[in-house]
Amino acid sequence: MFTDAAETLPKEPMSVPKSVYHERQQRFLSQLTHSDLVIITTPAEAVRSNDVTYPYRSSSDMLYLVGWADPEAALVFHHDGSRWISHLFVQPKDTLKEIWEGRREGTEGAKLGWSVDEATSIHELEEFLDSFLTKSSTVHVRTGISSDVDAIVISAIERRDRKRQHFGSGPVSLEDPSRRIAEMRLRKSPEEIDMMRFAAEVSSVAHELAMKASKDGISEYQLQAIIEGFFVYGGTSGWAYPSIVGCGENATILHYTVNESKCKGNEIILIDAGAEYKGYAADITRSWPINGKFSDAQKEIYEIVLDAQQQAIAACRVGNAYNKPHEVARTVLAEGLIRLGIINQTLEEALDLETGQLKHWYMHNTGHWLGLDVHDVGVYKPDGTPRLLEAGMVLTVEPGLYFGAWRPDVDCPERYANIGIRIEDDVLVTDGEPDVLTIRCPKTIADIEGIVGTL
Repeated sequence: MFTDAAETLPKEPMSVPKSVYHERQQRFLSQLTHSDLVIITTPAEAVRSNDVTYPYRSSSDMLYLVGWADPEAALVFHHDGSRWISHLFVQPKDTLKEIWEGRREGTEGAKLGWSVDEATSIHELEEFLDSFLTKSSTVHVRTGISSDVDAIVISAIERRDRKRQHFGSGPVSLEDPSRRIAEMRLRKSPEEIDMMRFAAEVSSVAHELAMKASKDGISEYQLQAIIEGFFVYGGTSGWAYPSIVGCGENATILHYTVNESKCKGNEIILIDAGAEYKGYAADITRSWPINGKFSDAQKEIYEIVLDAQQQAIAACRVGNAYNKPHEVARTVLAEGLIRLGIINQTLEEALDLETGQLKHWYMHNTGHWLGLDVHDVGVYKPDGTPRLLEAGMVLTVEPGLYFGAWRPDVDCPERYANIGIRIEDDVLVTDGEPDVLTIRCPKTIADIEGIVGTL
């Protein structure tokens, strides 16, 4: 099943050139003064149970600025009076640990293979930081990631020794560099788009395989296994976020991740799952009938959501406010529900955020930024007003309608009981038409009905 599907995938993108990382570093550092010190830390490995750790995932800022993915690392930028120096601290070579845990690049490999000027053992970080900190005025570090680095930096800022009194040396302020880096990450480069497009292709094929395998009595976890299995088989590192696989009433729970129920043929299944490639996420949701045939009621809701999504995608254009797709989607959804008699208010009344009935059936935003994080960085209202979309931005478009008959807070129409529909694609804003990175994933009623259950 996987072999034939994998043969239809494009080739994996080339690695990001060192020159691209260098250019990113220089753009970031050009915003700072020569007395600044930058420290990019990575999270520690997390224990799952006893001596077993979770699969490691480095910090997104580290991946963005240098591409280093291994644990126990730190990236430091300091100015030597004539230029900025990039200094990567990594795990040193250790034959015994490499026998048990895998090969390490070590300091020599880091210096040769990555876009840095110097590479040193992570065990020497504290000693180097003491030297760097005495020459700095502002330290740029995101606290809360490395407690060891936080303690060193805070101690240096709070220190009141004779040397500081005589010479005024040492840092006096702390700033989170994430805000500046986020502005850069918000606009994707061609290399990043290639990574995201590949993750989207693998994710699309995985969803299609799940459609083909759907049948009465299949379990949510079996469909999850097909999707996540193909993520790895297709060449990605696995899922970008825990997969949502919900049949029937579970499809009406927005972040349902138990994934253990058996599916009935007449139920809708909603699957929200995306792969991660080189740190870059895809994010797709598809909804379909397990038996491959939409009932009239399911079709009515699906058509409204699909119409809303298509019109919202069309609004992903340069110059539109980031929330324009959301406004468009809400309007189409409300009009559809009024037409079906589910909402008995005027359009204006239905859209009211406080008293409108739309919020009973649609309770989330239509999208979010996408990139190195599935809910990627970038302020939506940097000056208090919605940001305007620019070429290179990537966002999800994911309207939905959810009729949970189990909910005590609403009177769910019996005809639509336990129908949950969400349709989500990843959209690149361009200078022309929106570029749907996940376009390969089937979503029309005709396409879905022609695919489901064909394995």
